[in-house]
Amino acid sequence: MSHKAGFVNIIGNPNVGKSTLMNAFVGEKLSIITSKAQTTRHRILGIVNGEDFQVVLSDTPGIIKPAYELQESMMGFVKSAFEDADVLLYMVEIGEQELKDEAFFNKITSSKIPVLLLLNKIDTSNQEQLETQVQLWTQKVPNAEIFPMSALQGFNVKEVFNRIIELLPESPAFYPKDQLTDKPERFFINETIREKILIHYKKEIPYAVEVDTEEFFEEENIIRVRSVIMVERETQKGIIIGHKGSALKRVGVEARKDLEKFFGKQLHIELYVKVNKNWRSNANQLKRFGYNN
Repeated sequence: MSHKAGFVNIIGNPNVGKSTLMNAFVGEKLSIITSKAQTTRHRILGIVNGEDFQVVLSDTPGIIKPAYELQESMMGFVKSAFEDADVLLYMVEIGEQELKDEAFFNKITSSKIPVLLLLNKIDTSNQEQLETQVQLWTQKVPNAEIFPMSALQGFNVKEVFNRIIELLPESPAFYPKDQLTDKPERFFINETIREKILIHYKKEIPYAVEVDTEEFFEEENIIRVRSVIMVERETQKGIIIGHKGSALKRVGVEARKDLEKFFGKQLHIELYVKVNKNWRSNANQLKRFGYNN
């Protein structure tokens, strides 16, 4: 029996639903999701296996014009998504008119690989608006197949996935068939903690934060974790901790609940906050946190 396998990379502006779609395909919460822009910082692989196929999905940061070193690295992950894709998923949302970066947009319109343009969040529109948008994107990206969809509601998700499988080349699997992602356990702990910070803190605070899990011990019935939340300034440290530690405690409790579901066992988490001055503009620090690879 023939076997298909390939890399399917999701790109688009911030907040169009890329992470929601990948999690819907994989059936697990691999990418964190919030209403804030730049939630995804890394390129995260999610692997979907069938008897005769393996789809290696790639969620990428939203396309922005970089303002500092960290964002340069994030856009590097997007560039790499063009290099190894067998199928490109270009995701836009209803009402959107263009990609924020013309160079990336030109790469999409001149792509020699199959492009599926996913018109997301159609549950927030009406028929007339949908038809106008389909017409607009048909003209802008004539090389793409257009799929109106709602990743959040699950509308057309299966149809898009079936089309992906049709487009994949014949190939043996790239990863073991029981593997779900390319990231280690500590990565998902870091990201889950960061998600809670994105949800509960405002302005610059979430963007000045990086999380580093220094200890991960898995016992038979419990996982013990020690994680450090890095901020850039002393004032940010105080805000993260909150009055008598209340804000930090809320982050820990919510992260623990999500991680217990993810790992399927009890989890004990210790959180600390440290100042790591200007880490977002420091090449050595960025490399340490998995950027600039």
